[in-house]
Amino acid sequence: MRAHRITFAALVVAAGLSLTACQNGDDGAAASDPSSASSASAASSAGGGSGSGGSDQDSGKESGTGSDGEGTADPAGSGSGSGDNGTVPKCTTDGLEITAQDGFIDGDPDGSVVVALKNGSGADCVISGFAGVDLKTNAGDISATRKGEPGDPYTLKNGKEIDFYVSYPLNETGGSGVRITGLVVTPPNETKSVTLAWPGNSSLPASDSPDGAQVLVGPVGSAGQGG
Repeated sequence: MRAHRITFAALVVAAGLSLTACQNGDDGAAASDPSSASSASAASSAGGGSGSGGSDQDSGKESGTGSDGEGTADPAGSGSGSGDNGTVPKCTTDGLEITAQDGFIDGDPDGSVVVALKNGSGADCVISGFAGVDLKTNAGDISATRKGEPGDPYTLKNGKEIDFYVSYPLNETGGSGVRITGLVVTPPNETKSVTLAWPGNSSLPASDSPDGAQVLVGPVGSAGQGG
């Protein structure tokens, strides 16, 4: 009986050792199996790589769009800014070429002179209202009276002209009347004047009444304007 117990105990110990050996062998095989390690690594890399690649692509796309956006937006912004800040200045005496010519037409009851204001400043300018007009005579200066309504401000392009008329009574008395020696023109909203030769009839009728020798001036644009 003792011999049988010893044998049974020996079998139990041997079985335990055999089971332990098998478990250790399985663990080692799993650790050393390259295909298992590669599969696990590939699965892990696929999950992390997809997220990282998406982030990189998104980042690259945003960077490219931002660069393109700045390239197209800046010129438009600059153009808009320049346009908004630009203003057209008023026409000045120094920037205008002022000439006068006889505008009388046979049959008219009064004489007429057309004064042209040509923009020679090199840039567009704005003009409106009435010019100041004085006739120099041997009896003193005669200021023209305004007639008509001024139009809206007009942008006078460089190299173009705008005209107005000066009307005056014709001397049909047969006498010498009041002799005209010059025409003084002051452009609208200016204080500097220019003196021109008088191109109309040489005299006005002499009269004791101020209305008898009234000189009238129309607003700029009243006698037509150059194209």
